[in-house]
Amino acid sequence: MQRTLVKSALNASGPSDAILLQGWVRTRRDAKAFSFIELNDGSCLKGMQIIVDATLPDYANVLHANTGASIEVRGKLVESKGGGQKWEVVAEQFTVLGETDATYPLQKKGHSLEFLREIAHLRPRSNLFGAVFRVRSRLAYAIHQFFQDKGFFYVHPPIITASDCEGAGEMFRVSTLDQKKPPLTPDGEVDHTQDFFAKPTYLTVSGQLEAEIFACALSNVYTFGPTFRAENSNTSRHASEFWMIEPEIAFCDLNGNMDLAEEFVKYLIRDVKEHCAGDLEFFSKFVDKELLGRLDFVLEKPFVRCSYTEAIAILTASGKTWEHNVAWGDNLQSEHERFLAEEHFKCPVTLYNYPRSLKPFYMRVNENCEPDRETVCAMDLLVPGIGEIIGGSQREERLDVLRENMARHHLSEKDYWWYLDLRRYGTVPHSGFGLGFERMLMFVTGVANIRDVIPFARTPGTAEF
Repeated sequence: MQRTLVKSALNASGPSDAILLQGWVRTRRDAKAFSFIELNDGSCLKGMQIIVDATLPDYANVLHANTGASIEVRGKLVESKGGGQKWEVVAEQFTVLGETDATYPLQKKGHSLEFLREIAHLRPRSNLFGAVFRVRSRLAYAIHQFFQDKGFFYVHPPIITASDCEGAGEMFRVSTLDQKKPPLTPDGEVDHTQDFFAKPTYLTVSGQLEAEIFACALSNVYTFGPTFRAENSNTSRHASEFWMIEPEIAFCDLNGNMDLAEEFVKYLIRDVKEHCAGDLEFFSKFVDKELLGRLDFVLEKPFVRCSYTEAIAILTASGKTWEHNVAWGDNLQSEHERFLAEEHFKCPVTLYNYPRSLKPFYMRVNENCEPDRETVCAMDLLVPGIGEIIGGSQREERLDVLRENMARHHLSEKDYWWYLDLRRYGTVPHSGFGLGFERMLMFVTGVANIRDVIPFARTPGTAEF
């Protein structure tokens, strides 16, 4: 007999005389003549109620079906006589596949998120994390579906790279040199020519530069993969390893880039609401009671577009006292971004044209800037509850301006010769953006800590599992 998933059984159109379920025990209640067992197999939030009659030949097995034990049940799917569920299973054969004992840490009681992070190998069995990782799976599928339906090609940038896309320098080094006694140059420096790749290499912080290569050949591409930051930050929004989605679009200016980013965010919210309704209901009840309203806020309201300069004027005139004061040329903080979306415009916001001094070398410099107020074609999408969720820009396609930008950022043209070649040979206007996958997951689930939307979080001092 073929196994039936709990999700399929719960959605059955009619009873069945023969059904096979396999999963884990959530709860067990024993009465004099029978036992009630809730079986969950991870396919959905809800479990299936199993009724095991005491007259069953293998009823003694029930005594070994403690919380967390894996079981196999063969029986009949019948209409439930109790409230709260449409169907239940009357067991005809009951088998314990894997026992547990009293040391099983996920007993039926409340557990702190901190404790559950310590047992990341078991926490997916909890209601919260089962829901989080089902949504994570669906969201990943929706991302591919969005771009594939638009004719984008999925490209795989290298994880090991010699390029620092963001220029921040917070990169993990990749090396096979002897750490205790590395080879040295005559000047006493580490001789990287003797390393595995014959030069300094790192874990990537972004696949953008490589995506630009493919956009200049295939037109529309996207990346979706792991990125890394060696930033010693212990906030609820930072991780050392996380996933990024980075589309790159040839023959596209900043306006087209903003159009795509806004459409993308709404598409993902709509998809999760449609396909993960049960899990979202759980989040809105137990994690964030304002979650569904916030998702509808972004889904139903159009993005308002506002320049950085206008935003500074709005913040300055607001009369509010900020934790971080802000003036033209400063980075906006989350408190500023949330004020713009939640209080001033009362809708999602797209900010654009940021100061050149704040942004990386590859962003296109705007023409006809105000004196002493040079800006670049950059944009950020702001949503309530979180602030920035997407950042992007039109790229600098003019060779002379790009070379000037690189000199400003003290970047060697020798290291980026191939990137300059893209501007020498058939350069085109092109744009792209980055969406942090975990940041989007936090938004659609209401989960406040990035460590709780990543299967195995990598943060400073933590590399367990």
